[in-house]
Amino acid sequence: MTGCEKRPRRREWLFAATMLATGVAVGLLLDAASLRQVEARTLSSEEAVRLSADLQQPGLALVTGNDELAKVARLMRPSVVHIESRYTSPRGGTVEETGSGVIVNLPGADGLYVVTNRHVIKGSTQTSGISIQLDDGRFLNPLQVWQDKATDVAVCKLPDVSAVAARWADSDGLEIGHLVLALGSPFGLSQSVTLGIVSAKGRRSLQLGGTGEMLNQDFIQTDAAINPGNSGGPLVDLHGRVVGINTAIASNSGGNEGIAFSVPSNLARRVAEALVKFGKVPRAYLGVKLDPQFNAETARKFNLDRLRGARVLQVYDKTPAARAALQLDDVIVEFNGIEIQDENHLINLVSLTPIGKQVRLTVLRNGKLTPVNVLLADRTELDGQSALPVEALPSPAMIPTSFLRKPPDV
Repeated sequence: MTGCEKRPRRREWLFAATMLATGVAVGLLLDAASLRQVEARTLSSEEAVRLSADLQQPGLALVTGNDELAKVARLMRPSVVHIESRYTSPRGGTVEETGSGVIVNLPGADGLYVVTNRHVIKGSTQTSGISIQLDDGRFLNPLQVWQDKATDVAVCKLPDVSAVAARWADSDGLEIGHLVLALGSPFGLSQSVTLGIVSAKGRRSLQLGGTGEMLNQDFIQTDAAINPGNSGGPLVDLHGRVVGINTAIASNSGGNEGIAFSVPSNLARRVAEALVKFGKVPRAYLGVKLDPQFNAETARKFNLDRLRGARVLQVYDKTPAARAALQLDDVIVEFNGIEIQDENHLINLVSLTPIGKQVRLTVLRNGKLTPVNVLLADRTELDGQSALPVEALPSPAMIPTSFLRKPPDV
C-alpha cells in the first residue's frame, strides 16, 4: 500500500446501550418541544383510543402527510419513557447508562410494564438504581425487573400509575419499504422522533458490543435515524403500533449512518411475556453442532441448487437429535415447513419453539431429501446453565466487529 492510499476504516457495530435514538430521516425530526406544540398535555386513555381508531383508517400506510405523522407521534409519546440506570463500577465510581423504553400491557399480567433493552439496565442490581421518566415528567423506580441475555430484552414492572400503554403490531406483516418511526432519547434528548423505512428483515449473525453472540437474532434493519440513547425505544408503524425495539446501530463514526437494528415485536413480546410469567425464557434445542462456514461452494458439493440450510457437524449423545438419528453432514433444509436460510435461522426457530413439541425436519442426506421427526427438549440440558443467563456484559461502547464465531449449538 502506497502512502497516498487510504486504509478503509474498520466497520464498527455499536451496541447502543448508552443511548439509541432516531435522528432525521426523510427530513423529519420531531423533538420534545415540537411534539408539545402538537399537543401540550398528555393524552388520556380515552383520547388515545380515539386517536388509535383514527389511525386504523384504510390506506393510511400509503399516506405520508405531516398530519398523519404527527398523529402517530402524538399517540406514541405518552407510551415512550426515558431510562437512567446507575451502578458502581468494579473499578470504583458511579456509572450511568441512559436509554429508552416503551410502556405495554402483557396478557395475563396485571398492571403496566416497560419493555427495553437488557444492556440499558443490566448494570443495576437493585431496582432503586433504575429511574424511569414518564412523558409528563414523573420519575418512577420499577417494582421488579427481568432480563434475557439471549435477545437483549428486559422488562420492568411499573408501580400502580396512570399511563397509556402502546399497542403491539405483528412484525411478520412488516415489509421491506414500509415507513416506520423510531422514538426515544438520543443523546438524552427525550421524546425524539425520526422517520425512515424498513431496509431489510431477518438480519442475523451480528456480533454486537463485544457481548458474544446473542442466541436469538432476527433483526429488522431500518434507516430511521437511531443514535446512542434510543436503545429500548419503540420502532412503530404508521398505525401507531410497536413493530420493534431499537437495539443497535452499525457505524464508523459513533453516530447514525443509516443502518440500525431493532428486535422484531413478535420476538420482543414473546420474550417479555415469558419473563413475567416464568421468570425466564424457556428454550428448546435439537442437540447438534452446526457449520458456521457453510457457504455456496460447500452447498454445491452437497448438490443444493443454492445456498440454504444448516449443515450438521456433530450430533450430541442422549439428545433429541441423537434419538431422531440425525447424522453428520445432514443438511437441515426445512423446519416444520419453513425453509432454513442458514444456521442462525435454524437456531432462532428451534430455540423459540415450545419445549416438548414434535417437529418435522427435512434433511438432505446422501443427496436425498429425508423427513425426520424430532421431539424438542429443554435447552438447559444442552448448555448446562439457566435459560436466563446472568453474566454481566461489558460497558457498551464502539466495538470492532469480528465475524469469527465458534460453531453454534442448537
